[in-house]
Parts: sequence; structure tokens; C-alpha cells
Amino acid sequence: MEIIKVCNLSKNYKDIKALKEISLTVNEGELYGLLGVNGAGKTTLIKILSGLAKKTSGDAYVKGYSLEQMDEIKKIVDISPQETAVALNLTVYENLIFFQDLYKKRDNDYLNEIIDSLGLRDVLKQRAKTLSGGYQRRLSIAIGLISKPEILFLDEPTLGLDVIARRELWNIIKKFKGKITIILTSHYLEEIEALCDRVAIMSKGNVLCEGRIDDIKAKTNETSFEEAFVKIVGGEA
Repeated sequence: MEIIKVCNLSKNYKDIKALKEISLTVNEGELYGLLGVNGAGKTTLIKILSGLAKKTSGDAYVKGYSLEQMDEIKKIVDISPQETAVALNLTVYENLIFFQDLYKKRDNDYLNEIIDSLGLRDVLKQRAKTLSGGYQRRLSIAIGLISKPEILFLDEPTLGLDVIARRELWNIIKKFKGKITIILTSHYLEEIEALCDRVAIMSKGNVLCEGRIDDIKAKTNETSFEEAFVKIVGGEA
């Protein structure tokens, strides 16, 4: 069942067309990937869907709510942004409690579930500024989950992480597949291929292709997803 439907959505920043009448759908419980190089429009799209930016034209529906009903949408979505959104001088535990209180979502059982799912138990007393990049990203995702969202946006969750930290975070993200709807932006082909049920390939504000990775490879007559991606995006150049 569709939980997000984007219909001819556009976003302009003065003379720059960040999104050009794009359309796509995300199904409930799906881990959906937005794949593209920098400037493709991935972050702009999730900012609009989560209420951090305004559309120029078109519309989108999140669980049936139009973008004009953003107050309702904000009750069911949350975001872990590219910039790690944590209070650096607070401990991991203090960060989590702060956001629980902010959302008025005090629930010790759920908090412990998040702590264990994200592998944060051993660093609860550490100040966030002392954490490695990988653990800061884990904490940022944990904060995104505090509000108990039905839809979670993960914007470049492994950007800047080393190979080991990236793989560890992949395993964490996989735990939530099917439990909530996740929209993940990335420019790492292997990340999208390892995690996502379906993907939209974006370039220069356009959605060039949408579907399952195997179907995209078949459509382009390629056995490699990288080659399929290059063929699709290269055809727009």
C-alpha cells in the first residue's frame, strides 16, 4: 500500500531548478532509496516531504495527507539529516532523554529497545563529542526514532564513514526493514544495492528511473548495477 505519493513536484531556488516535476511512490514498510550524485535533488526532496522546505509547485501525499497538511505529516515522520543532529556536550543518554522530553514520548521500554538496536549501550555515559563518526551517526538515527515515526528519512547516513563503520550501520538499518518505512538517500551504489527494496535514480532534479534493482538492470541489459546506473545517468548528460 502506498504511504508516499509524489506528483509532479518542483522546487526552484531563484534560477536553480532543484526538482523538476518529479513523481514517485513509496510503499508502506519499504526501504526506499534515492540514489544520485551530489546536486541530484535527493536532499531537497526529503526536506520538502518532512516540512523543512517548501515546494514550488506540484504536490505530495504522505499517508494521504497533502503537503498543505504538514502539521499532520510531522506527527508521523522524522529525519536523521546529513549533518549529525546531536548535542555534542551532552552524553548519549542525556541526548536521548532530552529528545524524549522534547517529543513528550517518555517510554523506558522503547528507549531501551532503541539503545540496544543501535548498539549504544556501551557508550551511554560518553559525551557525544567524544564519539567516533560512526557512533555519532548511530545516535543521530536513534534520535530520529525517538518520536516513534511511521516514516524515517535517512539523509546520507554513512557519509564520511570508513568501510567498517559503514557496514556496521548497514546491519543496524536492516533491523528496521519492514517495521517502519525508511527513505534513504545515498550516492553509494553498493549501499543502495545492499539495503533497498526499490530505488529512484535521480539526476539534475529529475527522476530518471524507479523500480527494483534487478528490474533496472534488466531494463538496461546490464548485469552490474553500477553499469546500469552509469547508462541511465550518462544518457542524461
